[in-house]
Amino acid sequence: MKVVVCIGSSCHLKGSRDVVQKLQRLISENQLEDKVTLSGTFCMGNCRNGVGVKVDDEYFSVSSDTTEEFFEDYIIGRL
Repeated sequence: MKVVVCIGSSCHLKGSRDVVQKLQRLISENQLEDKVTLSGTFCMGNCRNGVGVKVDDEYFSVSSDTTEEFFEDYIIGRL
């Protein structure tokens, strides 16, 4: 599974660094390094909707506060 987090300026200001750090921690805690590839990209073109995250080719808006729920629902839930 490929997870890409927007780290462009707008998403950075909305907390993309926190989202990335939480996802890294959750992937490690759940021992999913061999199943989940986490990477960053610049602008996904949906700046007003929060931190942009793609799981495979599906787009989501995530915040620091919703990262753990997002991880459970859309990463763990799809493996």
